[in-house]
Amino acid sequence: MWVAPEKDPRATGIDPVGEKETLWEYLCRYRMTLVMKCEGLDADQLARRSVYPSSLSLLGLVRHLANGEHHWFSRVLGGSTADAPFERPGVEDVEFDEAVGTPEAVAEAWEAWHAAVDAADELMIEEDLDREVPFDDGTVEVRDVVIHMVEEYARHMGHADLLRECIDGRVGL
Repeated sequence: MWVAPEKDPRATGIDPVGEKETLWEYLCRYRMTLVMKCEGLDADQLARRSVYPSSLSLLGLVRHLANGEHHWFSRVLGGSTADAPFERPGVEDVEFDEAVGTPEAVAEAWEAWHAAVDAADELMIEEDLDREVPFDDGTVEVRDVVIHMVEEYARHMGHADLLRECIDGRVGL
């Protein structure tokens, strides 16, 4: 087991009531899973690539999810025009390709991720899931954004499981 059930920080004892609280609780648990999958690894291990030619790494996932949090919550829902922390217009996959194994790169990634998560948490306090915001050539409901982020984390936590197992053999939830 990754962690004994009685010591699992994802078991908050919170019984969410309602759709918004339930969705947010799922998102928060996936966020915590990302942190847990990266705990105890050094910069080189966090930046270790999966298999050639992929540039997928745990550090790349932290950077990618920082970008996703910023894009969907700050930009789409909050109206920010600022670039995501690991985004360069016209350059794809920068968050993965430039995830290098240095302590500075790791610190930068976690700082950006925490800032994006904190901004999303703050934004969602008063947010209404039914609110529609302009997106592409139409609109998107806040609900769809939150569900998309739950989906995004869930998909990438599968990657994180495999990456961590390749690094040190550790498996589990």
